[in-house]
Amino acid sequence: MSIGWNDNAPIYRQLKERVIGMMLDGALKAGDALPSVRQIAAEYQLNPITVSKAYQELVDENLVEKRRGIGMYVTEGASEKLLASERERFLREEWPAMLERIRLLGLNVDQLLDSERGGQA
Repeated sequence: MSIGWNDNAPIYRQLKERVIGMMLDGALKAGDALPSVRQIAAEYQLNPITVSKAYQELVDENLVEKRRGIGMYVTEGASEKLLASERERFLREEWPAMLERIRLLGLNVDQLLDSERGGQA
């Protein structure tokens, strides 16, 4: 997990988003163990409370489960749940803005598809 922090969001939230990204891209699968709080804190020079807070939010969202004494593990169906919620968020929040930008630029479906194939719009 290569991490460059930014000042736009709390570090615990950025860490949580990185873990979610790893679940979505398949780097972390159901049943996989997350690195320990101590390991992440030491590796990225973070306060262990910061790492614990990120992990706790993942637990609260049922994406990760605590197994007492042995660690945190990705839950069954976590990536599917994330994918569904990310798709819904995209369609609700990002897609309308993209559609408006496409409209303002006067682009059409053929131009968009052509640019996807490497042609010029």
